[in-house]
Amino acid sequence: MAAPDLAKNTATNPDGRDLSPVDFIQLQQYMEYGSLRVKDVMKEFHAGGRLVQYRFGERIDAVGFSLFLKTYLEADDFPADFCQRLFHYFQNAERDVYMRSPPPKGGGVYLKDVSCYFSVLEEGQPRDKLEFTFKLYDKDGNGLLDSSEVDRIITQMMRAADYLGWDVTELRPVLKDMMTAMDADSSGAVTLQEWIQGGMNNVPLLVLLGLKMAERDGQHIWRMKHFNKPVYCNVCQSMLLGLRKQGLCCTLCKYTVHGHCANKNPGPCACTFVKSKKQIGIPAHGWVSADCDSSKCHFCNKKIKTLAGKHCVWCQQMRHDDCVNFGSSSCDCGSLRDHILPPWAIYSSSKKDEEGRSSSMEDTNLEDITPDGHILQIAPIPDTHPLLVFVNPKSGGKQGERVLRKFQYLLNPRQVYNLSNGGPGPGLHFFRNLHDYRILVCGGDGTVGWILDAIDKADLRVCPPVAVLPLGTGNDLARCLHWGGGYEGTDLREILKEVEESSLVPMDRWSVQVISEDPQEIGDPVPNEIINNYFSIGVDASIAHRFHSMREKHPQKFNSRMKNKLWYFEFATSETISASCKKLKECLSIECCGTPLDLSGHSLEGLAVINIPSMHGGSNLWGEAKKADRDNVSEEEPPDVVTDHDVLKMSSQDLSDKRIEVVGLEGAIEMGQIYSGLKRAGHRLAQTSQITIRTHKALPMQIDGEPWMQPPCTIHITHKNQANMLMAAPAKSSGFFHLK
Repeated sequence: MAAPDLAKNTATNPDGRDLSPVDFIQLQQYMEYGSLRVKDVMKEFHAGGRLVQYRFGERIDAVGFSLFLKTYLEADDFPADFCQRLFHYFQNAERDVYMRSPPPKGGGVYLKDVSCYFSVLEEGQPRDKLEFTFKLYDKDGNGLLDSSEVDRIITQMMRAADYLGWDVTELRPVLKDMMTAMDADSSGAVTLQEWIQGGMNNVPLLVLLGLKMAERDGQHIWRMKHFNKPVYCNVCQSMLLGLRKQGLCCTLCKYTVHGHCANKNPGPCACTFVKSKKQIGIPAHGWVSADCDSSKCHFCNKKIKTLAGKHCVWCQQMRHDDCVNFGSSSCDCGSLRDHILPPWAIYSSSKKDEEGRSSSMEDTNLEDITPDGHILQIAPIPDTHPLLVFVNPKSGGKQGERVLRKFQYLLNPRQVYNLSNGGPGPGLHFFRNLHDYRILVCGGDGTVGWILDAIDKADLRVCPPVAVLPLGTGNDLARCLHWGGGYEGTDLREILKEVEESSLVPMDRWSVQVISEDPQEIGDPVPNEIINNYFSIGVDASIAHRFHSMREKHPQKFNSRMKNKLWYFEFATSETISASCKKLKECLSIECCGTPLDLSGHSLEGLAVINIPSMHGGSNLWGEAKKADRDNVSEEEPPDVVTDHDVLKMSSQDLSDKRIEVVGLEGAIEMGQIYSGLKRAGHRLAQTSQITIRTHKALPMQIDGEPWMQPPCTIHITHKNQANMLMAAPAKSSGFFHLK
């Protein structure tokens, strides 16, 4: 097929030479929600792929570029004007690369350059990215790249770095030095092995490619950072200059260097475990060179000049370089002693031999082995409650990533787990032999439910109590446990203090069994088998289903709590008009512990079965009992089911009473009145220990905010177990960062 003259179909855009910061942020948001890899999309442009007709030699036209983006980002509605700006950006980028010789006739953009650019930005291991970019440009597959091809890879990396906020004047000489080192024999060609070896030994390049895990203990985990005040390099001791991100900072110890100084043997990071059993239980400081910012020396009480001191990463003590060897060598882990799992509590029991076999444990679980071959175990520290931290980095926009980094600095990174890397299993397995520890879940209600399910399945010796740092949208479980409606950036030390002072509360959890009336009738899959917060049918589930469907189709429109609330309001308004769940009582029947529930006196559009006193971001559908009613409550053990209105109006909710509440809703307007505080609650229908619901038509349903459409069915809700949760002390009148 002859290549069309693509240049004729492309309007010249003088503003297309550079992407704006807003453009790049928007592009990153699309990438966060996508699940495909660049290499997966590339296959579609090769022989047999569904997009091969849009490829002309090594190039793709504007239509092919648009389909590349829509496929890769999984966004059929990707804005046409944004797509056009990106297309012009890559065209202009090619003109910059080929200044010495004109670009190929016909216009368009190089598929390889587009793929290389996006592969640098996407999540993944640096070694895999290096191999992918090399093979992308290795035309004949002979394992060699000439200098011009390598230069094209470097150009795309530089452009990605530029829009990540790096000072590329710092990166350019570093990459040039890498290229010189690679081509040691001056042959003008680079092998795959030379390319990977050179890249894996170049710290700034590894940071750009997304290295987030240490391959050996004592290795820094670098990230590019912008500093708001004068900062000095810990290697060359000169100031970091620049208007953008000026240098690299270690997430774990805050050691700071120029990009080009990161390859010059910087001082080591703190060790996270001990290599010998003889060191177990011996508390030693973890000294790291630092800019102590004129702080006073803990030993001599004199001010520490710039770059003339060290700080302990565990107790945060600061001392002059000359004072480090004086004073006590014993570390008490400072104010976070109760939470920190110090390195002298983690030991290497053995190491793999050259063939990959354990020298002392043949059946060692792979989850116990570090990347450099150590098999780690925990030795308990008396009178402490080490904190196992799980962070969902995708919760709360970018909040999750920031919280992850902060906890890796405040605590031992061995006790802080990114849920995107293997889920909660590795963390629970590592802590499995401890008898006295706590868990902190940083995420939304869905993340908390994920961890509680994992604890159930892990068959642990003890069920550790769970605290919550709310990063999601609704955060209903966090609200009723007094952890607040959303993290707003308060010092995490304050949060850790609240965890230390929290109290244990058993929380009921409920099993849900959904049996379709007609097994041949296919509906949506039931999202959960366990209720932690609530289950509902009808009006609120209909709104949630619309919200969920729209978010699945257009995830980039739901990237903040405020946007989510506005969308929810819009769907609630449309539900008010359509009233899709009118006369709900004619579509279902309810039994509480075998007793039929009479719905004839109510005109309902929704039914909620609630386990906690918070729903949809803080609304209490059951409501608070009046003080006079609470004073009249009998102290006797309540029966298995209560449906009497006079008794119900005096009943309060209890997370631990093995009872669940049933509430009726008249419609979307009543829901809005409850959420806005204009109405106290819905209609109390029952308090029971077991529920059976039979539906006679397809209805929207939801469990803990996860909605689906369900054909006629029978639903059984029974008590499953109790989870150990931690409840924070009620907020003082002055309040903290969040509402409690």
